[in-house]
Amino acid sequence: MRIIAGEWKGRRIEAPAGHAVRPTSDRAREAWMSIVHADLVGATVLDLFAGTGALGLEALSRGAKAVDFVELSAPTVRVLEQNIAALGAGERSAVHRGDALRFAERASRGSAYDLIFADPPYRKGFAEAVTRTWLDAPFSAIFSIEYEATLTLPAGGDTRRYGDTAITIYRSKK
Repeated sequence: MRIIAGEWKGRRIEAPAGHAVRPTSDRAREAWMSIVHADLVGATVLDLFAGTGALGLEALSRGAKAVDFVELSAPTVRVLEQNIAALGAGERSAVHRGDALRFAERASRGSAYDLIFADPPYRKGFAEAVTRTWLDAPFSAIFSIEYEATLTLPAGGDTRRYGDTAITIYRSKK
């Protein structure tokens, strides 16, 4: 995988061995970033279900101020930390090893981000749960989520489809 644009354009990032992580394709990530590009510069970002960190690192490369990465898997966190170090992004990054749904529930009670990227594992109910958490108590101006295109999330967002993947962007009305 590589960073598509910005400060680290073309730089490669690693993914953990095996199939535990399903990185967002370059095509979908580029489209996703194009949708939110005007909101990235200077933004505080939350990358839920971070995996390799590709979404948050892409945001940093394109001008985000800081990113909190949330990932549960210890081996994946190690790869994420290596990617952050390889790009020199440590001062603008914080890695939280833990359950992304619990993190979102805690954040909904008081944290505020400008932009959230969520890329939960498919077919486990996480996409619906994290979306509902945000819709019940928005804790960012923008909440964006990738999920399998066969799933239907609540109305109110702008949905785009890329093959078997869908991305929905919700904007807070506050």
